[in-house]
Amino acid sequence: MNFEVLDPGLAEYAPAMHSALDPVLDAHLNPSLLQNVELDPEGVALEALPVQESVHIMEGVYSELHSVVAEVGVPVSVSHFDLHEEMLWVGSHGGHATSFFGPALERYSSFQVNGSDDIRQIQSLENGILFLTKNNLKYMARGGLIIFDYLLDESEDMHSLLLTDSSTLLVGGLQNHILEIDLNTVQETQKYAVETPGVTIMRQTNRFFFCGHTSGRVSLRDLRTFKVEHEFDAFSGSLSDFDVHGNLLATCGFSSRLTGLACDRFLKVYDLRMMRAITPLQVHVDPAFLRFIPTYTSRLAIISQSGQCQFCEPTGLANPADIFHVNPVGPLLMTFDVSASKQALAFGDSEGCVHLWTDSPEPSFNPYSRETEFALPCLVDSLPPLDWSQDLLPLSLIPVPLTTDTLLSDWPAANSAPAPRRAPPVDAEILRTMKKVGFIGYAPNPRTRLRNQIPYRLKESDSEFDSFSQVTESPVGREEEPHRHMVSKKYRKVTIKYSKLGLEDFDFKHYNKTLFAGLEPHIPNAYCNCMIQVLYFLEPVRCLIQNHLCQKEFCLACELGFLFHMLDLSRGDPCQGSNFLRAFRTIPEASALGLILADSDEASGKGNLARLIQRWNRFILTQLHQDLQELEVPQAYRGAGGSSFCSSGDSVIGQLFSCEMENCSLCRCGSETVRASSTLLFTLSYPEGSNTDKTGKNCDFAQVLKRSICLEQNTQAWCDNCEKYQPTIQTRNICHLPDILVINCEVNSLKEADFWRMQAEVAFKIAIKKHGGEISKNKEFALADWKELGSPEGMLMCPSIEELKNVWLPFSIRMKMTKNKGLDVCNWTDGDEMQWGPARAEEEHGVYVYDLMATVVHILDSRTGGSLVAHIKVGETYHQRKEGVTHQQWYLFNDFLIEPIDKHEAVQFDMNWKVPAILYYIKRNLNSKYNLNIKNPIEASVLLAEASLARKQRKTHTTFIPLMLNEMPQVGDLVGLDAEFVTLNEEEAELRSDGTKSTIKPSQMSVARITCVRGQGPNEGIPFIDDYISTQEQVVDYLTQYSGIKPGDLDAKISSKHLTTLKSTYLKLRFLIDIGVKFVGHGLQKDFRVINLMVPKDQVLDTVYLFHMPRKRMISLRFLAWYFLDAAVFSSVLAL
Repeated sequence: MNFEVLDPGLAEYAPAMHSALDPVLDAHLNPSLLQNVELDPEGVALEALPVQESVHIMEGVYSELHSVVAEVGVPVSVSHFDLHEEMLWVGSHGGHATSFFGPALERYSSFQVNGSDDIRQIQSLENGILFLTKNNLKYMARGGLIIFDYLLDESEDMHSLLLTDSSTLLVGGLQNHILEIDLNTVQETQKYAVETPGVTIMRQTNRFFFCGHTSGRVSLRDLRTFKVEHEFDAFSGSLSDFDVHGNLLATCGFSSRLTGLACDRFLKVYDLRMMRAITPLQVHVDPAFLRFIPTYTSRLAIISQSGQCQFCEPTGLANPADIFHVNPVGPLLMTFDVSASKQALAFGDSEGCVHLWTDSPEPSFNPYSRETEFALPCLVDSLPPLDWSQDLLPLSLIPVPLTTDTLLSDWPAANSAPAPRRAPPVDAEILRTMKKVGFIGYAPNPRTRLRNQIPYRLKESDSEFDSFSQVTESPVGREEEPHRHMVSKKYRKVTIKYSKLGLEDFDFKHYNKTLFAGLEPHIPNAYCNCMIQVLYFLEPVRCLIQNHLCQKEFCLACELGFLFHMLDLSRGDPCQGSNFLRAFRTIPEASALGLILADSDEASGKGNLARLIQRWNRFILTQLHQDLQELEVPQAYRGAGGSSFCSSGDSVIGQLFSCEMENCSLCRCGSETVRASSTLLFTLSYPEGSNTDKTGKNCDFAQVLKRSICLEQNTQAWCDNCEKYQPTIQTRNICHLPDILVINCEVNSLKEADFWRMQAEVAFKIAIKKHGGEISKNKEFALADWKELGSPEGMLMCPSIEELKNVWLPFSIRMKMTKNKGLDVCNWTDGDEMQWGPARAEEEHGVYVYDLMATVVHILDSRTGGSLVAHIKVGETYHQRKEGVTHQQWYLFNDFLIEPIDKHEAVQFDMNWKVPAILYYIKRNLNSKYNLNIKNPIEASVLLAEASLARKQRKTHTTFIPLMLNEMPQVGDLVGLDAEFVTLNEEEAELRSDGTKSTIKPSQMSVARITCVRGQGPNEGIPFIDDYISTQEQVVDYLTQYSGIKPGDLDAKISSKHLTTLKSTYLKLRFLIDIGVKFVGHGLQKDFRVINLMVPKDQVLDTVYLFHMPRKRMISLRFLAWYFLDAAVFSSVLAL
């Protein structure tokens, strides 16, 4: 049918022009049709609607049997009775297809065919359904699965299709050709030229192809050559519909009048035997559709758009008594179809309703229909819930139907092989304590599992079956033989497994059972997560950074303070440093130092992480020192006891980390030059020839540290006295010791690693001898000997043997400034403290004790490319805030894995896989010297009006009204929030062999627009923030169809929006969070995650969870707005 001439107001149903396309109930919709109707989230009725009263169907007379809502408010574009099953198919102008089963019109399936174009014709085949849209032909199974999707040229505008045989299809439209498509190969086999373009209707008999044109002409074409055999000029205006039966061709259409096109009430009838017109048939309705219904006679059914239907003989006179009325919900009928059995008529109207008229109470759509397959009933709701977190859950609780048929898992023997369940690996503790007698091993029961119970694991180790697997799923949940992987599980690189729900169903609690917050590793350049945690747990640094706030857009100190605030608020949930790393990538010095890794290098582990994190350590301290150097020292950092800082710099970072030195250069001529300098950290300098010394010479860590601090070296330097470069001796003398001693270990080669390994072996032998053991030079100890030496009889009050292995690093060091600017350094133990007394009293004499606070370790793992972890000694103040207890504890921080460890583990370095990179020592009782109060630096002025960054003059009125001073929000006030995002990096995913999709790396999103709406007051509902976020990063997808953001909106040079920086808008949201407002929105968890904000749960009212039922899917905002507010959302975005 040609829709363009039916009604000028209904020529096209584009979403931007026709508001009824959104599933919104029309005000004129008959309420009685929607009684007891349950609508799904797409606005579609879930069951058929009975007519208002029971209708008595008289045999042989068509009457209405059922009406059903296909899609509320969306016009029906096509209807089609299935030729193989008892089903009625309906397509809408929104591209949605719905099928109904039987005369009761029970909903069978419903799915989206096209997202933007209307469905123009439907054709049923034996194995599926063909759907034709403007430039797309889609073949789908009756359940909705796609069999093939054939895209036509974008310039095509198709309207009709004709199935010439079981595998050949003709497709025609407004262009000057008709395509022939082979359904077996899904390829175009022929293109027939059409002299008169605009083929909108096609029919076929055993003699001709009939093509109806928009010009009002009907052409008859040869079945083999497709050449025109005859033509009928039916109407001067346009053709509306035609049908063929026997030797008769009946047409209806529009004729040209002085005022335009008018519906012609004369049907043009042609005799195909003589190829001429016979007497026109005058009808009493405005014909829009017609069909032959050859039951007893060759009757014609003529339908008007207003719902009038008239039956008449094509060669007789029309009788007004044969008119009946269809009661459409909408103002117009849009479709009409007749079943193959001629017992049922289907009408579709402009409001999405379908009306079924039949001539018998129990009609059939086809003479011989096959059985329809239905989905099995779902038994999930009737079963008791099962806790899958229990390893010992009996799988026999899952009911399985008793069947004698072959199961899907019963593969033929040719395609499968028996694979017995692999025995679980022997516990590492059993292997460690086992004694062998002959070939039998004996070991005590470690009591790690219940007797006679083995956990059932659904997945075995991937490393045994997949040699390409580089990332372990869970470092604490897999069982592997100890000899297969030397890296301890908790030290392995952890990754996030993404599902359809993203991160919502990932169990972070499995990796972190503490209340401290981990950091997510999937962000680019997140290798520095461990160092961020170290800086956070330095109490003076944390308070200093959180008190800092400046006007600089990309300030690392500000962003680090925001991240520290999130870590403070979190109760065990992981955070991400996306905003901090975004600012980090903008610093030119970071790029020049090679600190910004490419995604490929980071994923493959090509970069040397140990060197990288040490350069990052030096960079961040220098950058924080520069960012804070211009600012006045906050009151929170003035010494409470009147202690004076050195003059190394104006920033508190310099006062905490900087060490004042004198560099002396002595020339051979006797000339000496002294130059004052300072450094924020030291690099270990190892003794020369340490790799060739195999005698096991003891070298304390304190000696190496003293040599590194008071460095003496020979080098060529300029001598002013000699006026040329001369060999000089350069020495370094310490004038003032820092409060925090930072050391880069520089274990970057095999030489340094062998030195650490050798010194650890020497220290181990010394510790054994110290506790009464006699060790010869070449003796190798058996496990039983170690056990004996570690027993109370062998060693009195000493650590176990395992705690002494691989240990060279002391927990404390004692440093003393001498009168001649010298420095004494020695290892400090608990026994020394008992002998010499507390070290705090000796500070008056220049003696300081430094305690080990953190170690950053490089994990060598060939499977994952390595990773970085940190051992951190968490102080009392952090435990007091998080857990309400007062104690100190060492923890392992491996991205989002956090686990308490023994203190000896923090200084044990197996150089085969665990290499030290950075050490942090702090002065004892350092926190007691400072007032560590934090004052929120964000003030209410951030919410006041501000200028836009956009240079282009605004041509439209502002979209928001900033808050006035008397409107400042208070605790508990409601604020509506919505955010839009753009994509910076696309998602990386892979397709597994079983067809499932696995997300390797999620898409990287960036916030592009943030809007906040008043929730109370006289201006309730009016936005007070509507900021577009300026970005200099490359955007790969603006997501315009969802966000409304267009290219150029975020560019300050050409944008006409209210453009601000991310930091400016972030401060506004932080102030609202700190003041205690409650945010109302839909999907706020994702919004806050991308914005990089941590909001307490009691300050969030999220409609996603308010209307969520357990074990059900989330409800969309579009449906909630339609259901509760009778409003259409996203229509304005679609119209952009």
